[in-house]
Amino acid sequence: MSFPAFRALVAKDLRLFLSDRRSLVISFAVPLALAAFMGFVTGGHGKEGTPRVALLVVDEDGSALSREVVAGLGSDKALAVTRAERAVAREQVRAGKTPVAVVLPARFGEAAGQAFFGGATKPELTLLYDPSHGAEVAMVRGILTQHVMQAVSKSAFSPQVQGGPVRDALARLQQDGKSRPELEQMLKSVLAWQQSEAAQPAGARAEAGPTGGLSVPFEAREEEVTSGEVRYNAYSHSFAGMGVQFVLLAATDAGIGILTERQRGLWRRLRAAPLSRRTLLLSRLVSGALTALMVLLVLFGFGAAVFGVRVEGSLPGFFLVAVGIALMSSAFGLLVAALGHTPQAARGMAIFVVLVMVMLGGAWFPSFLFPAALQKLTLAMPTRWAVDGLDAMTWRGLGLTSALGTTGVLLAFAALFASLALARFRWDAD
Repeated sequence: MSFPAFRALVAKDLRLFLSDRRSLVISFAVPLALAAFMGFVTGGHGKEGTPRVALLVVDEDGSALSREVVAGLGSDKALAVTRAERAVAREQVRAGKTPVAVVLPARFGEAAGQAFFGGATKPELTLLYDPSHGAEVAMVRGILTQHVMQAVSKSAFSPQVQGGPVRDALARLQQDGKSRPELEQMLKSVLAWQQSEAAQPAGARAEAGPTGGLSVPFEAREEEVTSGEVRYNAYSHSFAGMGVQFVLLAATDAGIGILTERQRGLWRRLRAAPLSRRTLLLSRLVSGALTALMVLLVLFGFGAAVFGVRVEGSLPGFFLVAVGIALMSSAFGLLVAALGHTPQAARGMAIFVVLVMVMLGGAWFPSFLFPAALQKLTLAMPTRWAVDGLDAMTWRGLGLTSALGTTGVLLAFAALFASLALARFRWDAD
């Protein structure tokens, strides 16, 4: 291979790229804007913690117990609670303005107390929810269970109630004819304790402190497991995803450019020069990889300067992963040129393939949201390795060993794409 000719071809491609303003805008400004937007909507720097779920609460009971449940929901740090009427809540959820609404029906407090010890009909709480917010519904259901159990148990065992649900449960137990002496003894003991507590002076009860209901018997300490003391930065993932997407789109555009040049007879004239087939294709592979590497480095440089994106892992590992992505994307562009018949026919199919690859690769939203079987299938996508590799070197803070494995897989994809391109490339237009 003639190295001076090879170097001249690579330099020519880079000069053409840098002189094309449209190409520069598409390659740099567009991914910067989209990465910034995606990072913002998915949580930004995470300084404010997990956003609270908006919840509408409809209290049609108005009892002391239902008011206590509403107060408990309102004090929960995971929820942003607003009171509303049933019709308003239903309309808000239907319009997509609120993901979940809870309806506490009439006589909820009375019925819940009677059903606490079993034997009585349970009141029915209604959860109105937007079907596109299944995760929020599950979270609200769990939080609601906690606060209802605490309020109902407090009401059932409170000495101020003087019997109430406990007396009703004991009466039902004695009426159903089934012998359950242990449960009867427990309920009688609770009644005796309530009477004893109620007989004490008010001052003595105040010194003993408020009587609470059953509660969760532990406190959860949440700890983000990332790199060191740095909190998760959603911009790191969004810049990785958008960077991978746009270097692949740029490589596709370069492949379409090769098809256009072949259609015009340029590649036939290049073959007439004392240049081997391998030299010509390798020069395009290297120039495309250098362009992609430039885009990735500028993208992450901007992210570091403006959005605090940091390489918390291995800096050499980050560079290796970026080189692997650049070579893989450039080889993919050559494959588009090799398999495409005409620029018009190849463009739509190539863009479709790229969009499917970046979607399955986790560039748009995390791959852990996929079904388990699909998560395994996405490992066959080079984009999955590319996005995960950049995540590992930035916010996950993993070391060089992780980067070596990812880079090896990306280079294997690059070699596969380049080999297929070299074997299938046609020098003359059909």
